[in-house]
Amino acid sequence: MTALLQVSGLGKRFGGFVALDGIDLEVLQGERLGLIGPNGSGKSTLVNCICGTLHNETGSVRFDDEALDGLTAHQRTRRGLARSFQLPRPFASLSLAENVRIPILYSVNARPSGHHLHGAAIDERCLELLGMVGLAGKARQMPRDLTQIEMRKLELARAMAADPKLLISDEAMAGLSHAEVDEIIALLIRLNEQGVTVIMIEHIMRAVMEFSQRLAVLVAGKKIADGPPKDIVRDPEVVRAYLGE
Repeated sequence: MTALLQVSGLGKRFGGFVALDGIDLEVLQGERLGLIGPNGSGKSTLVNCICGTLHNETGSVRFDDEALDGLTAHQRTRRGLARSFQLPRPFASLSLAENVRIPILYSVNARPSGHHLHGAAIDERCLELLGMVGLAGKARQMPRDLTQIEMRKLELARAMAADPKLLISDEAMAGLSHAEVDEIIALLIRLNEQGVTVIMIEHIMRAVMEFSQRLAVLVAGKKIADGPPKDIVRDPEVVRAYLGE
């Protein structure tokens, strides 16, 4: 497999605080990577720098063999890099179908090349995406009518509407029941089996271990471990980071 995402020497400061310190990370095409670390370890900052929400001071990000440095978040999304957010914020005044339509119009159809959707084809794609997450029957309902897990599923459908090559799932399982966590794991694995590379950020270790083919660990802005999940969870430095000395 070839590298889809290459992060090299990434550094980010907020004033005198070093949030990221020389992060190197490579994600292979088709891989399922778990990104873990204690609160404040730099996971969200790393994702924001990859996605273009924040701009790193040092290092570089390459995606699909193209340098992303200097590109805005929406330009990166149009190149096939999408994310879901820990706190879903759908358009409250739009139906579920309309919520999914927005990224199709402003991401997929805004690409200078590729297959653009129009008219009935957009409606069909919206229903397909909602069906993928089990929400097709609620296409005309409003986000306020959804349960917590349905909101997480809508968030994933909105991310997938951008037709990404890489999906970054940011704590999609926080606050969910055991059975609901299993639903999201199964959904993310199905997306991966359909050809989408996935980075999962998650604190629920059961989910991380079940989903991930490889784990990368951040602590205090540094990557301290990277490798097979069973090896990583036994790494003394990782154990200290989570449990203390």
